[in-house]
Amino acid sequence: MVTTVAAGEKERSGSEQAAENVSKMSKQKSKADEPSDKSEPKSWWWLLFGVILLLTLGTRFYNVTVPDHVCWDETHFGKMGSWYINRTFFFDVHPPLGKMLIGLSGYLTGYDGTYPFDKPGDKYNGTHYEGMRIFCTALGAAVVPMSFHTVWDMTGSLTASTFAAAYILFDIGMLILNRYILLDPPLIFFMTASVMGMARVSRLTREAASFTRAWWVWLAFTGAMLACTISVKFVGLFVVLLVGLHTASDLWDVLGDLSLPITHTVRQLAARAVTLIVLPVLLYASFFYIHLAVLNRSGSGDGFYSSGFQSNLVGNSLYNVSMPRQVAYGAVVTLKNHKTGGGYLHSHNHLYPKGFGARQQQVTTYSHKDENNRWLIKPYDKQTVENVTLIRHGDLVRLEHVQTLRNLHSHREQGPVTKKHLQVTCYGEEGQGDTNDVWMVQIVGGKAGQAVETVTSRLTFYHYIERCVLTTTNKQLPKWGFEQQEVTCNPNIRDKAAQWNVEDNQFDKLPSVNFQVYAPGFISRFFESHAVMLQGNAGLKPKEGEVTSRPWQWPINYRGQFFSGSDHRVYLLGNPIIWWSNLVFLALFLIIFGVEIIRYQRNSAASPPDTARTCPAPPAADATKWKLLRAAVWLFGGWLIHYLPFYAMGRVLYFHHYFPALVFNSMLAGVMLDYITGRLPGWLRHACLGTAMAGLVYSFVLFSPLAYGMSGPFSHEPNSTLASLKWLSSWEF
Repeated sequence: MVTTVAAGEKERSGSEQAAENVSKMSKQKSKADEPSDKSEPKSWWWLLFGVILLLTLGTRFYNVTVPDHVCWDETHFGKMGSWYINRTFFFDVHPPLGKMLIGLSGYLTGYDGTYPFDKPGDKYNGTHYEGMRIFCTALGAAVVPMSFHTVWDMTGSLTASTFAAAYILFDIGMLILNRYILLDPPLIFFMTASVMGMARVSRLTREAASFTRAWWVWLAFTGAMLACTISVKFVGLFVVLLVGLHTASDLWDVLGDLSLPITHTVRQLAARAVTLIVLPVLLYASFFYIHLAVLNRSGSGDGFYSSGFQSNLVGNSLYNVSMPRQVAYGAVVTLKNHKTGGGYLHSHNHLYPKGFGARQQQVTTYSHKDENNRWLIKPYDKQTVENVTLIRHGDLVRLEHVQTLRNLHSHREQGPVTKKHLQVTCYGEEGQGDTNDVWMVQIVGGKAGQAVETVTSRLTFYHYIERCVLTTTNKQLPKWGFEQQEVTCNPNIRDKAAQWNVEDNQFDKLPSVNFQVYAPGFISRFFESHAVMLQGNAGLKPKEGEVTSRPWQWPINYRGQFFSGSDHRVYLLGNPIIWWSNLVFLALFLIIFGVEIIRYQRNSAASPPDTARTCPAPPAADATKWKLLRAAVWLFGGWLIHYLPFYAMGRVLYFHHYFPALVFNSMLAGVMLDYITGRLPGWLRHACLGTAMAGLVYSFVLFSPLAYGMSGPFSHEPNSTLASLKWLSSWEF
């Protein structure tokens, strides 16, 4: 009995000891999670943050309006900002928010939207472009202090936060990219803001501040910033993925906290679903609603969209238009490919070159409205019809190109690009051709005798002799075809791209009806806009002779690109000290993290059962170490998510696509520098940190002419003052 009681007391004592150790470990972890401002004077935090803020403002806004001419892609996004001010519809492969903000900033600072932004190098000549440039620069400048805040919330380390911000602050490439009228400043701003919100929510959750007002505000802020990021460019999906994974990790930690009821986890999940899924979706749709409401006037981008979509645009030939409801012989029509983003059936008075089928007149699709898109519909066996005769399902017709008076034609020659298809040309003189000009009109899902209707009938044109259907392949013709889309005759008559509709129908002998009733609503236009943008992105292929770059070149800073030429040259290039040391820190992270994981696993396996059961609290140094490594893991993940997908993209790529990933790499460098030097004696640590900061500052000063403007001979020319900066032969400044 005594033995039993003693054993019970011993067991209770062991249990109590284990509980006490768990409590100690929990407190130790809680202390490690707290920011280190309790050990560091708060004045140091504000001092360092203030210095970084002042340096950011000074470097970013110095001579921000110089040069006073159009630089690089300002020709695109400045022009699009003008179109928002003028409410003129256009097509672009990116979502609208960034361009809307550029237009709004110009409008609020006195720009009237009349400057053409024709080409790089054009002088602004008194145009109020400054507001748009300063706005983009302000967004780009905010990335530096936000990076400081992000690393602070993730690590609680002033050293890591300061160097993370410094790596971004003193990078020449980030400075250049954030000083012009481009989409990159709003994209990187909203991306960094999303990560900052993610880090703050995670910190508040760890500090048991869930469901407080601050927690809700930061959670909603994160969701809003995610919506804004993807509303600038579709690559914003990368940060959505990162925040989603981080949120799942946070929820897993909450679920594993046995001191909290399961209902707490359910509430956490519901809160994140509302703020990080529902709120971003609503905001994203709202931005498109504003975009479509503002751009209500016909413009250059109309032809990329369906006939119904165009009927909403004031000034478009389909807006509030009255046309015959049916299509008759003798009508002059335009035929639009019915697939998303389909162009108009088009021809022009140029022949296919030798080696690309018969040397007959070219036929293409063209996305812009043009007189060369007009076709006269004739019976297959005569030139004219005296009485009004409607075209019906199954009729045989000829299509005469109005401008050149040649008939749409196909024959047993290979297509110019798609060799498995047959060539389509225009052939004959004054409308006279041969039997290879005959096409059967078929209404998709139609019945015998059913009349063809304007806009709403989906049609296929079946070649009566060759047994193929008129289609477009989405392949771009070379320069001899003016880079328009290939048109062929496909032996596969089930080709989904072989459907067309009559968009414009000119025929005086039939009564006209108003087509406004066929205008689609917002939801239809929302989804069509996305289909057209995604198709446009997929079609961005390198043009003949165009200099592009590949993802492997970006991290090593292999080649930059000119932002401004002539007498004031600006050359986008990363600060080599920063970029190459970034690569070193990436490698060191992988090595150190791998070693620490192996060491942790071996120590756990080697611990005696009693030690493992009583859970001894880890020393504070180890807790801080793992906190830094945890932050590094997420920052490395951010770099990976924003970089690796480009290897799978078939579209044209440029150097500036790497800069979102660079932000994560730079923050990772700050964290790893703190981690590595933290194991050194105090005097040596300070010496290393001082040397590192001096190197960053010196390298910034050394390469600053690339950002603020160069003149005189190029670096490879005699007597150039820039020759000493040409560290790689591939640099071309």
